[in-house]
Amino acid sequence: MGTMSHGNVAVEFEDRILSHLQIVIVQRFRRSEPLVISWLDSLAVGDGRSSMWMTPALPVYFKFAGSRVPEIDRKWLQQLIDSAESSPGLIVTSPTGELVRALGSVQVR
Repeated sequence: MGTMSHGNVAVEFEDRILSHLQIVIVQRFRRSEPLVISWLDSLAVGDGRSSMWMTPALPVYFKFAGSRVPEIDRKWLQQLIDSAESSPGLIVTSPTGELVRALGSVQVR
């Protein structure tokens, strides 16, 4: 389980998901493009969903639990890239298109 932190929010996802999100987000930030990212909340914080506005003006930090870099699924990566470029923004989904539930999230102050 890894963590993505941006501004005052930290969200936990499985390392494989986080690796794919890192590529999508870094590509956007390299082009100075902000984005909104949405996911299903961890059951520990409620059964809702959350969205976060991400801007390259703030640092983003990725912390992975494992030392091994997961294999990148190119088809899945393209699905996430296409999602990030859509009006609703980047919706975190699995390779099969199912919504992904965060493993945890916290608001850091």
